[in-house]
Amino acid sequence: MAASGSSARSSLIVQLSPTRSAKLSFTVQIVLALFWLAWASVLLLSQNPTNDQNYFYYAFFGLAIVFLGYVVLQNTSVFGVQSYIEVTDQYIVQKFGVFRTKHIIPIPEVKAVHISPLALRITLKDDSKVYLDLKQVRKKKDLEKIKTKIRDLGVEHNFSLTETANYTT
Repeated sequence: MAASGSSARSSLIVQLSPTRSAKLSFTVQIVLALFWLAWASVLLLSQNPTNDQNYFYYAFFGLAIVFLGYVVLQNTSVFGVQSYIEVTDQYIVQKFGVFRTKHIIPIPEVKAVHISPLALRITLKDDSKVYLDLKQVRKKKDLEKIKTKIRDLGVEHNFSLTETANYTT
């Protein structure tokens, strides 16, 4: 994903891929949601409309639609970028999805950064540590853009910067 903002050098937004460590994969979640939706539809269409318990079937159908929407929102970018890392001159933001909180790290509070091949370990001035996982960055080019931007910020804001060598096989 390209840089955004008024200046391409001032802000970098990189889209993250859906997590591969989920207990159920996206495909399994979608199949379960579609099966649930089909089952609820069959229940609604096969029942007599005067049945007293028909409202349970409508609730069951509504929950199936909500679950399908949740799965689509969490795992696709249909409604825009929901999982991303943003690096600007003022802060670093990491967000892992629609219903998850943003992790915001102000650059002036950074004391040191250690760059490893698939992570950033940030030490703040109050000696607390923040770990940013970069395993979900889709492209190696985007991963390198993030690391380059962090290196540039290290020079600009005078925080300690260490790096683990990349080992390629």
